[in-house]
Amino acid sequence: MVSTGQGLILEGSGLTGLADIAAELLVRSQGERIWLFEGEMGVGKTTLIKELCKHLGVRDTVASPTFAIINEYHTGAEPVYHFDFYRLQHIGEALEIGVEDYFYSGYYCFVEWPQLVMPLIPPRHVLVRITRQKTDKWTYNMTHHGS
Repeated sequence: MVSTGQGLILEGSGLTGLADIAAELLVRSQGERIWLFEGEMGVGKTTLIKELCKHLGVRDTVASPTFAIINEYHTGAEPVYHFDFYRLQHIGEALEIGVEDYFYSGYYCFVEWPQLVMPLIPPRHVLVRITRQKTDKWTYNMTHHGS
């Protein structure tokens, strides 16, 4: 783990230790509820979100909302929203589903492929960039924005 003035860098090997990485990211997120995830296709964005949801107490099955665009999960206390904007053709599609209502709800919003909807993202958010370094090594770089 490396902590910089603007962010946090964690390294992991495969699925080993991913639960610890998710826990550390939650602690270091400083309570931010809007999380953006960037990384190549298949790098493990949804897998990390599954671990984050476990730590938050989500009782539902966590899966990529690629075709649905949004999945809602339940913790018993509050919902957790999981977005995948990979298939969106234009920002209007996000507006049609009321994405701003979700983003400003005060609940956790995990957003995969956020590039197209960046104008709609609240200024305060956390960005997690996932990079595959080697065959079995990943880097998780968390930065805070708008704090």
